[in-house]
Amino acid sequence: MMSLGKNWDPTARSYGPTRPFDGAQAPTIPDAFKMIAQTANSIASEFPQINPDICIVNYYTNSGKLGLHQDKDESESSLTKGLPFISISIGDTAEFMFGDTRDKDQATKINLESR
Repeated sequence: MMSLGKNWDPTARSYGPTRPFDGAQAPTIPDAFKMIAQTANSIASEFPQINPDICIVNYYTNSGKLGLHQDKDESESSLTKGLPFISISIGDTAEFMFGDTRDKDQATKINLESR
């Protein structure tokens, strides 16, 4: 995992300007990534428009997977505003699960495919 814009501190379960173990600042989010997120956000017009300030990059091998994921650590302000979570996946087709409970049977499942 790599963070862009802000670093994720798994111990504090929060985002900050530097990594807790070495004080390094997070690299900036590339403009191309911001443009992709803003374009996706504008297509989903029911959500407030955003200026992305955090990007988490995960790398998975062909046997890797991401299970049911929830962003419970977002700020109360972000949740109240209904700010969107935008996922961009590149590579092999993979099942993406999301929901508001940890019950896999109640999660929505879609295949993410490269086009």
